[in-house]
Amino acid sequence: MNGIINERRQFLLRTCIGVTFIACFAVFPAMAASLTVNVNDLAGLPLRDAVVSVVAKAGTHVPAHAPRTTEIEQKDREFIPYVTVVQTGTQVTFPNRDALLHHVYSFSPAKSFEIKLYSGEPPRGVLFDKAGIVTIGCNIHDWMLGYIQVVDTPYFAKTGADGRVVINDIVAGEFAVAVWHPTQRAPTIAKNLKIESRETAAIVLALDAVAPKKRFKPPLDSVRYK
Repeated sequence: MNGIINERRQFLLRTCIGVTFIACFAVFPAMAASLTVNVNDLAGLPLRDAVVSVVAKAGTHVPAHAPRTTEIEQKDREFIPYVTVVQTGTQVTFPNRDALLHHVYSFSPAKSFEIKLYSGEPPRGVLFDKAGIVTIGCNIHDWMLGYIQVVDTPYFAKTGADGRVVINDIVAGEFAVAVWHPTQRAPTIAKNLKIESRETAAIVLALDAVAPKKRFKPPLDSVRYK
């Protein structure tokens, strides 16, 4: 009889521990904070394609995140999207959706690579393992231009036409909020910010940048640009 009672006690104890663990795990996301950032140009107008990154300062622990993958298309002889932001360790593929060949390359210090003439799916992806700005081009179509910002944080986003981003699930702590745009005229200074648990914070950042002008693209020549 005592053996049966002890087994029941152990079962209830294991069940309680399991329920407690699940409850704690479920509460954790609710304790995270969110940050809304509005990015404007110097005239006060919303700025599209601005990259916002929230980088932890010393003493703030950010949980590890699994590696990610993403893609940048080549479509209608353009890179889509024009600006991409990824975390270090992300694998990027460059599918060619056009009915002609492309030759993708970059000579940027943060990542130098080359994918020679191909159509459809590329022969390989590219691992972006170093933070920095990567400018990409096509060796066949000179007007094709794109940008990748590689950041050392899981907290990042890119503004849309309204110049606004919302970054969720941020742990409490001290952070530096940085913004970058491919047309900015000068380096920007990161804004220091303390984020509390369950906080919904909002800031406005001004950037000396303008919306990029459309580069001249000649009419499609299926013979010359195969």
